[in-house]
Amino acid sequence: MLSGGHLLSVLIFFPAVGAVALMLLRGDDHNFIRSITMVVAVAEFLFSLILLRGVPIGSSGYQLEEFAKWIPAPPIHYHLGVDGISMFLVILTTFLTPISVLASWNSIQHRVKEFFVMLLMLEVGVVGVFLSLDMFLFFLFWELMLIPMAFLIGIWGHDRRVYAAVKFVLYTMAGSILMLVGIIWLYNATGTFDLVGFHSGGVDVSGVQELLSSGALVLEPRTEMLLFMAFFVAFAIKVPLFPLHTWLPDAHVEAPTAGSVMLAGVLLKLGTYGMMRFCLPLFPEASHRAVPWVAVLAIIGIIYGALVSLVQPNLKKLVAYSSVSHLGFVVLGIFAFHNISMQGAVYQMLAHGISTGALFLLVGMLYDRRHTFEISEFGGLSTPLPKLAAFFLFVALSSLGLPMLNGFVGEFLILLGTYQRHWGWAAWAALGVILSACYLLWSYQRVFFGEITREKNRTLPDASVREKLILARMAVVTLWMGMDSSFITRRTAAATQTVMDQVEPQRAYEATAPVAPTGSQPQVKNVSPHAGTISMERLGTR
Repeated sequence: MLSGGHLLSVLIFFPAVGAVALMLLRGDDHNFIRSITMVVAVAEFLFSLILLRGVPIGSSGYQLEEFAKWIPAPPIHYHLGVDGISMFLVILTTFLTPISVLASWNSIQHRVKEFFVMLLMLEVGVVGVFLSLDMFLFFLFWELMLIPMAFLIGIWGHDRRVYAAVKFVLYTMAGSILMLVGIIWLYNATGTFDLVGFHSGGVDVSGVQELLSSGALVLEPRTEMLLFMAFFVAFAIKVPLFPLHTWLPDAHVEAPTAGSVMLAGVLLKLGTYGMMRFCLPLFPEASHRAVPWVAVLAIIGIIYGALVSLVQPNLKKLVAYSSVSHLGFVVLGIFAFHNISMQGAVYQMLAHGISTGALFLLVGMLYDRRHTFEISEFGGLSTPLPKLAAFFLFVALSSLGLPMLNGFVGEFLILLGTYQRHWGWAAWAALGVILSACYLLWSYQRVFFGEITREKNRTLPDASVREKLILARMAVVTLWMGMDSSFITRRTAAATQTVMDQVEPQRAYEATAPVAPTGSQPQVKNVSPHAGTISMERLGTR
């Protein structure tokens, strides 16, 4: 290692050490296995909090970099780094993992050791994706993450678990193949797999992004668009963006509660993170040309996901389709090419991970009591389950974007920044906010109010101490994110502006740039990219 210490390596591989320790234990000592897993997951979360000090406010580059030569030919490097965007996504991952362990404490009764090994290895893959700065290393962790998730669904899922797991693998692998082709093409053109380059400690390695931005490598417009599509489709499948979303409802419905929490809370964010980390900086011109199409698909996803949720009779599938709608907001915020909407996209990724993760936890708790997801099987549950009903309402309000809760901040920033770019996009996307209130409140009414339609619902036990502990933690984070949003936005502002500078070199936002006559080029080099927009100081990002 040449710089940055070993913190990032510890964050990636510490859960793997815990997984190896679990494999050495006896398989029938379930309580000890659960306890060891919880200790490892909590320790990993505490380690991740060190990143808050390691990434100073206002720092725009990568911090705590680790670099080592790994494979000499082709030159593949062990290159890690973290910035304001990936830092919070890592913390989100390490926060949800112990929550998932606690949620699975009693519900997983067979192959317990293997289940928690898979959960820890899933954390290894996800954290590795967020911290990798070498494209081959990124792809390696991207594929590593796929294996434990497929096992979690296929072994510990519900009735159609094998079908859902195979569908998840096929969709993700199809995107991965396209991304691998793009990575190999860039290596053949540049001679490096490194994304950003490394120049320190006597090591001088150029990165693909560096070569493209400096003009050392110039892509033909058609080639750039093909490479953009190779990466974009892989990430769009993972989001998932309409119409590549059909694997998600099956995966969510069949997955165990912990699998759904990690899938919705973290894995879907890998797609939007990849768009910000690869598609925009590497292929800025292609990104600009694709904006109208991506915006249309994102808006269709927002409205379509909300409408399907509105008519959904399955409670877990309703929450799954709500993810299609909410992640459409994130994609729209990214491709609005505005710092405000970009920060909103990052914030919405974090808020969605908490609020939708909490919704899946609550749905899982209802399933543990009634062994069904059908809304018609519930009704009047607020009488036997007042505590669960209160938590469910609180989380539903955060998911629909109630002010002072976390869901409001991200959607507001996305709509605000998008309006600066194209008011029509913002107007259509705002329909998703209205529809989210409709499907969430209507489903809440059918599940918790009205007459108790099933006699067995009268004697259901309310939230246990373990469940209240889980939900209280999620509720506290939800409220804190809504009340103290500047804690996050101040730390993501510089990183999102760096992405904007990479995707819009020497150009102003279209919302403020003059329209050039046909056949001429707009002279906007001296126009500030913040001209005519709301100051970020007022949003707490200074």
